[in-house]
Amino acid sequence: MIFDDQLAALEHDSQTVGTRGGELDFALLVDGLAAEREQGITIDVAYRFFSTERRKFIVADTPGHEQYTRNMVTGASTADLAVILIDARKGLLTQTRRHSFLVRLLGISRAVLAINKMDLVGYSRATFEAILADYRAFAARIGLTDVTPIPLSAVHGDNIIAPGPNMPWYTGPTLMQHLESVAVEADSGGAAFRLPVQWVNRPHADFRGFAGQIVSGTVTRGDRIRVLPSGRESRVARIVTADGDLPAAVAGQSVTLTLDSEIDVGRGDVIAAGDSPPQVADQFEATIVWLHDEPMLQGRAYLMKAGTRTVSATISPLKHKINVDTLEHTAAERLELNDIGVCELELDRAIPFEAYCDNRALGGFILIDRLTNSTVGAGLINFALRRSQNVHWQALDVDKQARSRLKGQKACVLWLTGLSGAGKSTIANRIEKKLAAAGRHTYLLDGDNVRHGLNKDLGFTAQDRVENIRRVAEVSRLMVDAGLIVLVSFISPFRSERRMARELFAPGEFLEVFVDTPLAEAERRDVKGLYRKARRGELKNFTGIDSPYEAPENPEIRIDTTTLTPEQAAERIVAHLQALKVAGGP
Repeated sequence: MIFDDQLAALEHDSQTVGTRGGELDFALLVDGLAAEREQGITIDVAYRFFSTERRKFIVADTPGHEQYTRNMVTGASTADLAVILIDARKGLLTQTRRHSFLVRLLGISRAVLAINKMDLVGYSRATFEAILADYRAFAARIGLTDVTPIPLSAVHGDNIIAPGPNMPWYTGPTLMQHLESVAVEADSGGAAFRLPVQWVNRPHADFRGFAGQIVSGTVTRGDRIRVLPSGRESRVARIVTADGDLPAAVAGQSVTLTLDSEIDVGRGDVIAAGDSPPQVADQFEATIVWLHDEPMLQGRAYLMKAGTRTVSATISPLKHKINVDTLEHTAAERLELNDIGVCELELDRAIPFEAYCDNRALGGFILIDRLTNSTVGAGLINFALRRSQNVHWQALDVDKQARSRLKGQKACVLWLTGLSGAGKSTIANRIEKKLAAAGRHTYLLDGDNVRHGLNKDLGFTAQDRVENIRRVAEVSRLMVDAGLIVLVSFISPFRSERRMARELFAPGEFLEVFVDTPLAEAERRDVKGLYRKARRGELKNFTGIDSPYEAPENPEIRIDTTTLTPEQAAERIVAHLQALKVAGGP
């Protein structure tokens, strides 16, 4: 099944970088990266298509090393069957257990246990059966019960296509016999209809359709549908494709639906069967595989892409990590690279969903870093939290605008950030005095003062700093809603948390003030003696010494304290507020 040009390239590569002493090294067909060939390991996912008379296949060759777990998750996320490869000389390894756990977690219920390199253990039946017994014991604990064991010598072809003469004691199918005949998961056509909207198709004024791929169920013209999360209902008028209209469509097809009534539908919505829609919630329990070098922190907000919808999600709290060797649940405050954990997620808005075990498309998601746009985690929704169904927004007649009018001002938050010793508190105090003298209604939230009450349970680790800022941002939002001008004086070292705080407010309500003081100057001042303690190792996780400070990139106001006194800085900031008509009346 290898094309002539591929075979010629393989012969050449086998001579130069092969590990078979000049013989064809078939591993090079999928180890295409130079680093893979040099190190003799798989790093990235390699996809290869082949077909037989009975079936068509796409093989996702994924790495085994823990360092590349993220690549393995990517390859397995769309698979119907897993081939768990074991070296007969080594038996079960931690990576075998990790990959088997992930396979089950990702909803793959059928696996082949391919015990390879039997030629290097003398084709020993006892070795095969011992490995199989160990694996079945582990697989039973994770609920992976449909496992077909096959002893192989891939390099010699034993039990790949034909049985071969070396293992007469094995009477089961060869690998290809099994792959050609195994009943993979039936498609989701028997489930309720679901279509996540990818695009609103409006080529001209007389056509408005909603395009996407059907992820489960079937739809026919005239079906009653419901759009989530809005809950609006309509009926399917047309099922449009590039080849013309269809009377019906099934899971796996990409179509455009038109409706018989004008209702609001946008990208990220889910069109579902009217009599059996998915749930809608904004708080979940989820299992997460962490895929990034930077750890996952409780309280930090990430972007969550679920289907075609992107929302903001906060990790709160992390319930436990899972040890893939023992399956033990251990307490943890964060997830490191390749860790697997169960946590609670709080979203900034409700989304339609189904548990991952019921619907991969509506139950799977990825987490994205808000600053770098890097994919940092992959997750599976387990269920919605009950409190999300019991807590609703209460409509209020007196709103933020009314409260601001009563005070004769525009509500906003003035967020002062900078190193310890930069002068934030001094400047914020002088700003408040000037605003109070002008009759403005204010409140000052100072980093040290808040830690005496609201945040006295938090330390100075990265995750505690994240939670510190999250709480203060939420309190600030309540105060702005009350119509106040809120001054926040916090180091707030991470851009991600400052961006999270900004996104809680309406445009123009959040003003970031960077109190820019060089580290050397902040240390020279050192009014509280904190830098000296940090340099002596008496204070851990101190910003600027052994914990980073991420300076704002585009603050509304920058104060250079090497050229401005606190009084001058306060005057400049108040003048900026007056120019925006914040401190000078609505």
